[in-house]
Amino acid sequence: MTTATAGTVLIARLDSAGDVLLAGPAIRAVARGAREVVLLVGPHGRAAAELLPGVSRVVEWRTPWIDPEPSPMTGAHALRLLRILRRTAPEQALILTSFHQSPLPLALLLKLAGTPRVAAICGDHAGSLLDLRHVVDETVDVPEAERMLALVRAAGFDLPPEDGGALAVRRPLPEVVDLAGPPGYVVVHPGVSVQARAWPAENWARAVQDMARAGRWVVVTGGRGERALTARVAGTHARDLGGRTSFAQLAAVLAGACAVVVANTGPAHLAAAVGTPVVSLFAPVVPAARWAPYGVSTVLLGDQRAPCRGSRARECPVPDHPCLSSVNSERVVEAVDRLTSVEEVVR
Repeated sequence: MTTATAGTVLIARLDSAGDVLLAGPAIRAVARGAREVVLLVGPHGRAAAELLPGVSRVVEWRTPWIDPEPSPMTGAHALRLLRILRRTAPEQALILTSFHQSPLPLALLLKLAGTPRVAAICGDHAGSLLDLRHVVDETVDVPEAERMLALVRAAGFDLPPEDGGALAVRRPLPEVVDLAGPPGYVVVHPGVSVQARAWPAENWARAVQDMARAGRWVVVTGGRGERALTARVAGTHARDLGGRTSFAQLAAVLAGACAVVVANTGPAHLAAAVGTPVVSLFAPVVPAARWAPYGVSTVLLGDQRAPCRGSRARECPVPDHPCLSSVNSERVVEAVDRLTSVEEVVR
């Protein structure tokens, strides 16, 4: 059995909220064997980081080689991170990256800050930058949560036997009945951070109308910058919570839902972390085998063989966005019915 033999361990996951949530099982494994876990994140992942069990402290740095809105890579910017790392003084660091991201720039900065032991998944020659260079077959699509867990296991950490490795958030969550209504509603989250993953707004609006007409209570969620979209999608048929929830409140709203309809974006993983079934409108620009909602009942919609598959495109490279525009409201309503009927039987 793993015992708490490590001191301070720094874990880095420097991109989006969804990526940070998917790191949750790996973080809990490290927390089992460490005195303190410090999580280094970018600004887009901080709110998610603060919800994760096992995290002792969160520190933030915008990473020029990962962040979608990168700061210039200057000496002053690097020194800000070096100061954070020297104050933290981890005994070891684990760099969690996606298959297309390099851990080596951060490994270099960790070594310059005096970190004794650095581990990462890396297919490139790393010289003395990595003390544990874990190599995996990146031609095989493994769920991102499991890929990260494999690294921390290679570093000597593991989950306790009673932890099945699902995504999770800290409990209790905020009370949101006044916002969303009594539990049992359907959440529709139409916004995305990447345009290539978006379902057309008119399709979202039609799905909300169809579910409302079938007697469903529908709640539409979104960030502050998505208020126009959520208002359009909700119309007069649903409760519009666009821009009205913190990240923790959004988690609570999702936890009260019988199902969540969402594209491949952070709230899909947040729904999985609170155990709510997901209807996933998934554009194949990244592989669903890696990035679909993890560990919950899911219906995956969208043409996974479309020409854009595997392109990692941020703007749709195919005219008329056929991978998702071909999905109609009826299929979404059917998927919600299928998931909720299963849930009702389980309950």
